[in-house]
Amino acid sequence: MRRHPSLFGALMVRMGDADGLICGTFGRHHVHREYVENVIGLAPGVRGLYAMSVLLLPDRTLFIADTYINYEPTAEQLVDMTLLAADAVRRFGVTPRVALLSHSSFGSENTPTALKMREALRLLKERAPRLEVEGEMHGDAAIDDQIRQRVFPSDARLKGQANLLIMPTLDAANISFNLLKIAAGDNLTIGPILLGSAQPAHILTATATVRRLVNMTALAVVDKLMNER
Repeated sequence: MRRHPSLFGALMVRMGDADGLICGTFGRHHVHREYVENVIGLAPGVRGLYAMSVLLLPDRTLFIADTYINYEPTAEQLVDMTLLAADAVRRFGVTPRVALLSHSSFGSENTPTALKMREALRLLKERAPRLEVEGEMHGDAAIDDQIRQRVFPSDARLKGQANLLIMPTLDAANISFNLLKIAAGDNLTIGPILLGSAQPAHILTATATVRRLVNMTALAVVDKLMNER
């Protein structure tokens, strides 16, 4: 066990000897994830783990999911992920405004991913009728409401610029996040934030800076305090 510090840390959280787990700066993401899922476990009612990354851009903050875990999530997984991500966004003191992204724009295509995002929207409207969410849409329409208004009726549930971007695949989420953090964000990020674990646990990456480690530790502390309320 001494050779697997993430396993040791997960056991400490499980036994109540630690309040949270920060890991992932060395080794493969899926190995750390297995320790979290099998030892710490999933939160009640949650069927899987998801990852959300935060981009601190000069003129806005964007939350993107799923950036690290589910390769091609189903419509049902997208719904679960969106609801968990929206709750995490609220913990930042931000009202989630959700865009379901696709190469299709409000029914312009009927490809498998477009249909999947459309079905996710239908399910979200049933499960979270008050959530500001719309789709499926292009990325520019998500973050520019003037573009969106030109292609979609004014009665859309999403008002203003989206801040929570739900991607159809892991490739789309991870590539978008890593391009934007360098091209537009000066590498200022938070996360990845692990969604769905029973106790605070976050799996970082080998490129995580000291600043990101400190930020994620603070986030784990806040998660623990809010869970105890």
